[in-house]
Amino acid sequence: MNTIRYELQDGIATITFDEQGSPVNTMCADWQHDLTEVTAQVVKDRDAIRGIVLASAKSTFFAGADLKATLRLAPADAPMVFREIEQMKKNFRTLETLGKPVVSCLNGTALGGGWEVALVGHYRVAVDNPRIQFGLPEITLGLIPGASGITKMTRLLGLMGAQPYILESRLFPPREALELGLVHELVPDAAALRPAALAWIERHAGAAAPPHHPWDDKNYRMPGGTPADPKLAGLLSVAPAALRQKTRGLYPAPEAALAAMVEGAQVDFDTALRIESRYLAKLAVGPVAKNMINTFFFNMNAIKSGRSRPGDSPKWKPGKVGLLGAGMMGAGIAYAQASRGIATVLKDVSLDKAENGKAYSAKLTQARVEKGRMGPHEQAELLARITPAESVGDLRGCDLIIEAVFENRELKARVTKEAEPMLAEGGFFASNTSTLPITGLAKASARPDKFIGIHFFSPVDKMKLVEIIRGAKTDDETVARAFDYVQAIGKIPIVVNDSRGFFTSRVFGTFVMEGAAMVDEGIPAPVVEQAGLQVGMPVGPLAVLDETALSLSVHVLDQTRTDLRAEGGTYIATPGELLVERMVKEFDRNGRAAGGGFYDYPAERGARKSLWPQLKPLFEKPGVAWDMQDLKDRLLYRQAVETARCLAEGVLTTVHDANIGSIFGIGFPGWTGGAMQFIYGTGIDAFLARAAQLAAKFGPGFEVTARVREAIGQHRPR
Repeated sequence: MNTIRYELQDGIATITFDEQGSPVNTMCADWQHDLTEVTAQVVKDRDAIRGIVLASAKSTFFAGADLKATLRLAPADAPMVFREIEQMKKNFRTLETLGKPVVSCLNGTALGGGWEVALVGHYRVAVDNPRIQFGLPEITLGLIPGASGITKMTRLLGLMGAQPYILESRLFPPREALELGLVHELVPDAAALRPAALAWIERHAGAAAPPHHPWDDKNYRMPGGTPADPKLAGLLSVAPAALRQKTRGLYPAPEAALAAMVEGAQVDFDTALRIESRYLAKLAVGPVAKNMINTFFFNMNAIKSGRSRPGDSPKWKPGKVGLLGAGMMGAGIAYAQASRGIATVLKDVSLDKAENGKAYSAKLTQARVEKGRMGPHEQAELLARITPAESVGDLRGCDLIIEAVFENRELKARVTKEAEPMLAEGGFFASNTSTLPITGLAKASARPDKFIGIHFFSPVDKMKLVEIIRGAKTDDETVARAFDYVQAIGKIPIVVNDSRGFFTSRVFGTFVMEGAAMVDEGIPAPVVEQAGLQVGMPVGPLAVLDETALSLSVHVLDQTRTDLRAEGGTYIATPGELLVERMVKEFDRNGRAAGGGFYDYPAERGARKSLWPQLKPLFEKPGVAWDMQDLKDRLLYRQAVETARCLAEGVLTTVHDANIGSIFGIGFPGWTGGAMQFIYGTGIDAFLARAAQLAAKFGPGFEVTARVREAIGQHRPR
């Protein structure tokens, strides 16, 4: 056997998971075959066995499913997937019902299928280490826990108790598992696992009533009741609608998981397992699972492992970072740094403004203290890492200085020249610009090779992505250090090359301006917003424009016109940009922060925003024809085409940066797997054909040139 070692000694059958050539154990095809073989051997040795120990030879217990194999599945493979799942469960049930004590020795993390393997044990012993994680994250990959996870967790915790761990993929450390009754004993280290397992087997081997799972007891009752319980029935009757409101029908896995939970709770255990298998087989061969696995597992791991990090310079973490500007962005970055142990100097034009910036961290941490998520001492330590300042001299000795001032080229140049000399030897300077080309901003630097863009997203404490922008002269070491810095503060870095708007702002602009263009065409604003929601964007394009400020979009438009005039060119604004310009300059609708944009924002506490009533008489055109599918496709395809253009132009250099950046930076729908995966998941030929239709009807924004078509093909995942 290539993945499992079996040993029978002194009545103890030890099944050790040890997949050869892999750092982790997975449910690969070899493992499934070996599991069947080792189960048959256990049955053969039954009379000689007093107890069974499940163990791992890896640093983790078990990683879960073989996701590479899942990506290769086609719809026609669903019956095969069902048979494989059922065979796996048959092996699990054979071990569980053999009448012998089974102990799972959890030396490390067990997620997804790994946790389902752990649940085979009647008794589960784990190392007491808070870094170890258990749980069922399958929903985040477009799948469900289908190797008995749904059925067992529902029977262990009840329908309501299991929901966070199944539908929300909530992970939990060993101590929480002990409190939940999912783990029965904690030990200090891996060396103590086997003695604890043998002691428990010794107490139960040969007992009149052999160990068994709760659901195999004739007196078993599901915690909290079954769906037949009137109180539970009332809650469950509205659950599908509440879930559909969140998924918008675009994510089949949560709905399948809820169905498997509720249907399985009404039948016997073995039937429930079969229900679970059917749902998983259907999901595993579907497009959404492939998209999500590709991006949220493989693409994310590519970034975490540093595939976007250039060169081979040593891993780096700054000791002290300076921030220029204590507004919303600077204050948010200060909190992100201080929460990760980095000393921070927060400078503004006055000490009062700098203190106000620090107060943002005090507000965030106080909320955590009040909820019991942080202790007062920990809060004090975090706040002590932030030093408000008004003097540039306080920045002296910083390993990194980030300017987070207003999007004005002259202002940025002035603060760069003022603060750059304060850097420690070997330090570098960064601009937190969202649109202005880094190469141009670097002209104010004495060392353009040590000048880079580090683009945070607002609000910084909630947004995970950070876009690193390499200027024309930025060297590899600076890019690598910026990458390390972003990871050090717990964010997700993507690396792009310089251009106007870079990647995220450029593609984001196509989304919101396509929405504005629809309004300009006379399409009702509520329809435009609904189209955005129906494709899975977090909010509609008009609401996003309000949040980011229409006035900012116009400022960027004006700056672009000025820059291109200086270069001897002319910028031709899109219909969407012209409409937003009218909103600001003609109707004084500047966005939410200014009191109103496409929406009105009532001053009354708790009152809901509503679309500005004047949109209807100003822009709607009675009788204008529109098709909802066209509107939805325009919003997705416009972003995907622009992303492919970024790839063709070298702004983007990898598909994983494109996919992760589009989802975590601009809210591209997760069910697609990201902007490039949307193209590949749709099928290149089908995507190009639909893009051509949209270009013919709605303009050059959807045109895919030969150069872009070539880039799409070259970067296709192999």
